[in-house]
Amino acid sequence: MGLTARIRTRDGWAVSHAVVTVTDMTGTQVLRAEADEEGAVRDPEPLAPGAYTVIVTAVGYAPAASSAIVTASGRAEVGTVTLARQGGTELPPPGPWTIDPVHSSVGAVAQHLGISSVHGRFTDFAGTIEIAPDDVTKSRVAAVIRAASIDTGNAMRDGHLKSADFLDVEVHPEITYRSTGISLAGTDRWTVHGELGMHGVVRPVDLDLAYLGTGADPWGGTRAAFRATTELRRDDFAMNYNQVVQAGIAAIGTTLKVELDIQAVQGESLPPQA
Repeated sequence: MGLTARIRTRDGWAVSHAVVTVTDMTGTQVLRAEADEEGAVRDPEPLAPGAYTVIVTAVGYAPAASSAIVTASGRAEVGTVTLARQGGTELPPPGPWTIDPVHSSVGAVAQHLGISSVHGRFTDFAGTIEIAPDDVTKSRVAAVIRAASIDTGNAMRDGHLKSADFLDVEVHPEITYRSTGISLAGTDRWTVHGELGMHGVVRPVDLDLAYLGTGADPWGGTRAAFRATTELRRDDFAMNYNQVVQAGIAAIGTTLKVELDIQAVQGESLPPQA
C-alpha cells in the first residue's frame, strides 16, 4: 500500500469529494487520488523513499497541506486530515435533514402593556432542510406551522389570537416559510433569506441563524442543532388589531420577536424514537 489518508470535517464527517495531491521536493506531482464515500484515500502504488508534500482540496473547503516521509517500504501514512469550510464555518453533512418537532420549539415574544412580555409557541409544525454538497449558500429550508397550535398558556388569549383579529386560523390555517437563499454572516452564523406566508400575506423575512453542531442520538440517528431569530411587524401581515389602554399604551406590541430552536435528523423522514 502506498498512500493512505482519512479526510474529515472538524465535526468528524467524511469529505467524500476530496482530492489528495502528492508532490516531491522539486514540486513535481507524483500522485493524485480521490477520497471514497467514507473519506478514505488508499492508493496501492508504492512511492520512492523521501520527503513529500501532501495537499488536500475539496470544493467548499480551505485546502490543507502537510509533509509526509516515505520510508523504504514505499508507504506514506498521512493519517487524518481535517478540512475547514471556506470562511471558517462548518455545517452538517450535505443531503436531506428532517426537523424533529418533539425536540424543537417555535416561539414568539410580544410586548404587553409596554412593561412586560407575553411568550407564546406553536406546538404543531414540520419542516425540511437540504444542505447543498458543494455550495452551502444553495442549501434550502422549508417549514409549515399549524396556526391553530398557538399556545400562550392562557386559553382566552389563545382564542383571541386564533380569531380574525389576529391569525384568523379558520381562513388561514397554515403559516409557511420557504428559503430563497443563504449568505454567510460570520463564523458559524448565517442569514437565511426567505418568504414567510401568514394571515394570507407573503413577505420576505430573513432569519439570523447559528449552527450549534451535530451529534449522534440515542435512536441511532444523527442530529444537527440550530438557533434562529427574527423580528416581525404584525402590520406587515395585515394584523392591525390593537386595544389602547391608558396614556396611549398599546395592550399588545406591534413587533414580535421570533425564536427558533431546531433539531433536525439526518434523512428524508423521522425514524421511530424510543
